[in-house]
Amino acid sequence: MEFKIASVVLLGLSLTACGKAPEQSKTTQTQPQSASTASNPAMEVSKDYHSFANPEQIKVTHLDLDLDVDFSQHIISGDATIQFQRIEPDASTLILDTRDLSIERVTAMGQDIPFTLADADPHLGAALSIEVPAKVEAVTVSYHTSPQASGVQWLTPEQTAGKQQPFLFTQAQAIHARSFIPLQDSPQVRVTYQATVRTPAELLAVMSASNDPATERDGEYHFSMPQPIPSYLIALAVGDLAFKPMGERTGVYAEPSMLEAAAKEFEDTEAMLNVTEKKFGKYRWDRYDLLILPPSFPFGGMENPRLSFITPTVIAGDKSLVSLIAHELAHSWSGNTVTNATWRDLWLNEGFTTYLTYRIMEMIYGPEREQMEFVLGQQSLQADIASLPAADQMLAIDLRGRDPDDVFSDIPYEKGALFARELEQKVGRDAFDKFLMGYFEHFAFQSITTDQFIAYLNDTLLKEHADKLDAQRIQQWIFEPGVPAGAPMAHSDAFTKVDAARDNWLAGELKAEQIDTANWNTHQWLHFLNNMPESLSQAQMTELDNAFALTQVGNNEIAHSWLLMSVNNWYEPAFSRLHDYLVHIGRNKLVKPLYQALSKTEKGKAFAKQAFTEAKPGYHPLTVKANEGYVE
Repeated sequence: MEFKIASVVLLGLSLTACGKAPEQSKTTQTQPQSASTASNPAMEVSKDYHSFANPEQIKVTHLDLDLDVDFSQHIISGDATIQFQRIEPDASTLILDTRDLSIERVTAMGQDIPFTLADADPHLGAALSIEVPAKVEAVTVSYHTSPQASGVQWLTPEQTAGKQQPFLFTQAQAIHARSFIPLQDSPQVRVTYQATVRTPAELLAVMSASNDPATERDGEYHFSMPQPIPSYLIALAVGDLAFKPMGERTGVYAEPSMLEAAAKEFEDTEAMLNVTEKKFGKYRWDRYDLLILPPSFPFGGMENPRLSFITPTVIAGDKSLVSLIAHELAHSWSGNTVTNATWRDLWLNEGFTTYLTYRIMEMIYGPEREQMEFVLGQQSLQADIASLPAADQMLAIDLRGRDPDDVFSDIPYEKGALFARELEQKVGRDAFDKFLMGYFEHFAFQSITTDQFIAYLNDTLLKEHADKLDAQRIQQWIFEPGVPAGAPMAHSDAFTKVDAARDNWLAGELKAEQIDTANWNTHQWLHFLNNMPESLSQAQMTELDNAFALTQVGNNEIAHSWLLMSVNNWYEPAFSRLHDYLVHIGRNKLVKPLYQALSKTEKGKAFAKQAFTEAKPGYHPLTVKANEGYVE
């Protein structure tokens, strides 16, 4: 999922949260310590606590989907034919995950077979248990979704860029695939799939599968995904879409009015693909295309294989936010090819992907830009360490009894990337690149646990570099809160003059209009704003706004930082823009901190409630869930 450029106000937080680093013992081997050792002895580290499925007995291997998209009723209906393998030869019950699905019938070889739909759990949905006759290797589930399916958003024409046609998109991560397909909704279950999707004839359907840019728009579309993927990577979108190639293997789908701007903004995607493939191994997914979604998409991006889903909020006109594209592309290696087995292991996806993102940005745009983004990433990590309980600061997090959406903080992303960066610095870049290429090859198209990763690390990098790596410190990185002392630190010379300008202005030695910002890029503006004191006077806010027109800034990341400052200092001249921003953007990373800040005062909560009420019909269910508590 999305790579986040920091957009929080910081107050001089310390990155080191674990005290003194352990002595370098030169130990090269250790048994993987599970989170169960540190927190609860009952945890089974390979068990997916967020799925009812029983892949250890019967494991789904392939899906054939035959679906109709009904915009008038806001439902997807049809058949899911599920092929499976009996891991236990005598197993007779196939258990699938569902959420708010209406199951009409289940058949095998043309005959109805018994099934039971259990009562729903508030986090997990309802288990669908199917009695499968002996020698049967596939069943067909006929079903339809709920109009309120948590993984599906239906948009009216007015909520799109073109204003003429409706739009549908799905978002399956973490456990929302079960809201539009009955399946074993666990990342440790990988499936191939084929699909036939019927839509209104004037619309185009695309999926996280083979998409033919030249397909005839006729209302019936066919897809194939020959590589096995986890369920959270199954994705569908339907709308008035056009396509433009950006290179031999890359292109972009978008509504026609946005197509040219998107293709220009992301024209370096092909170069990103080529340098990543050269450095970290073969790209295994044939094509890499982008789908630009309406602004209500709740994330910056989603790494659906072959077709990453992307928010339009990163189309800034200057390529300043394209690290998100690098991040979603990097998932083609870390996450899609090698996948976390449970949501406890999310850091294996996001940490290494964030590390690869920095490397891609350095290769394409140079070390100066990479270091600026590294600084902002560390600042964002500092803020999360300061705000999260210790248990949620571990890479291998215990999520039992919780919604797995709760795991998405900067801990798996930035702390995981910092851990990878330390390994690189200790053994050298060439050795670490060799390790990563071997890692992606060794576990290709597999889903692995943290403990499997540690075992592989023991057998490779630790064994080969016994004089440089410390197994005890690796345990500290993964199973203890905060960041170990002595971790790599970011520094950017480009931010030095920004810090000086801010300090001189705050001291009254320089007027805002005298600050030379002519050559500042987005990252420098974010560093300038994000590191302001939490409390500024109305005169100071007005001076900044008059000098730099921050209330009207077009860059959504800079606008977010300024609007957050405006809420914290109750700068009312920015509140008309704030209302418009909250109503028209559904990307949760941008709107949630604003709702959270507004909720701290009664007048702020009243403002937030008004904006939320207006925005809610256009928000994705995940954005609604994440923010409704702030306006109650």
